[in-house]
Amino acid sequence: MTPLYAGVMSGTSLDGADAAIVDFEHSPPRTVAFATIDFAPDLRKRLLALNYAETDSLDASAEATIDLAEAYAAAVRETMARASLGRERIAAIGCHGQTVRHRPERGFTIQLNDPARLAELVGIDVVADFRRRDMAAGGQGAPLAPAFHDHVFRHATIARAIVNVGGISNVSLLVPGKPHTGFDCGPGNVLLDAWAQRHLGTPYDEDGKWAGGGKVEPRFLASLLADPFFDKPPPKSTGRELFNLEWLDAKVPKGTTAQDIQATLLEATARSIADAVARYGAVVGEVALCGGGARNPALLSRVRELCKPARVTTTDTLGIPSGHVEAAAFAWFAMKCLRREAIDLRGVTGANGPRILGAIYPA
Repeated sequence: MTPLYAGVMSGTSLDGADAAIVDFEHSPPRTVAFATIDFAPDLRKRLLALNYAETDSLDASAEATIDLAEAYAAAVRETMARASLGRERIAAIGCHGQTVRHRPERGFTIQLNDPARLAELVGIDVVADFRRRDMAAGGQGAPLAPAFHDHVFRHATIARAIVNVGGISNVSLLVPGKPHTGFDCGPGNVLLDAWAQRHLGTPYDEDGKWAGGGKVEPRFLASLLADPFFDKPPPKSTGRELFNLEWLDAKVPKGTTAQDIQATLLEATARSIADAVARYGAVVGEVALCGGGARNPALLSRVRELCKPARVTTTDTLGIPSGHVEAAAFAWFAMKCLRREAIDLRGVTGANGPRILGAIYPA
């Protein structure tokens, strides 16, 4: 019987845990079941606080990690229930954990995770801690997804850019005859969500409707895109350490409405994606979005306009639903680790060579 793998992921947006059970015997891989468990508001608040050193503490981190393991276990159990699968069918769970600090320039990255507890809760082997081996090998530890994108989305004759728009946006460039490359290209949903939460009291700007009713402020847009990160050559990765409300507040011009700020943030996200594709993937014929931002029609429309003449769509058209890609990626990383198969991220993170990523926690 074909072994199945589960992946569970919670990203920079801190909205919840996504879990997917994946059959890799199919091409493209088939999602057997998928589920999302929303984080409780209190857990989300605590995780957000742990992204900032002034509210950091070892006790708070440890306590949040226990609750994270419970949320991850609930997400995995829900996918198993939806597919009517017993734990004996799942070879392993790939669990990325929750990033609360990413400092590649200082040689470390921190993902809150308790893979031993997760293995205990669900009775399935867990593979975790994927980033640190890459960093030990001289890489930035992120983004990791381009290796998976290369495996499932590469086309023999069409150059593709796969753009994951989570809290941070990252792009994978898949050019026929060339090794895959990729990098973080800037804020995805992180600033859009934070601004909406502050001014609308909602977790995000649904469908980009609020942004769509505002006007782009050109000088403010220019100040956002003037940050040195955007001109920095790959390999590069980033997170809330740079793109946060403090960074944004320092740039907001007086007299600009909150709605116009949101419109300009959406434009900045779209421009940073389009600029990254144009600068490093000039021959790209197709651009496919995944992640939460792929479900934002206003953002998708702007990326489509800015990336012409490339065809812009979502990964749904390539065989994997846009909301499933990240969880499926960590199921794949778990499979690769169990098989002791190295992953080559030299063209993405700058690692010194292919490495087996992840640590195994037996059930």
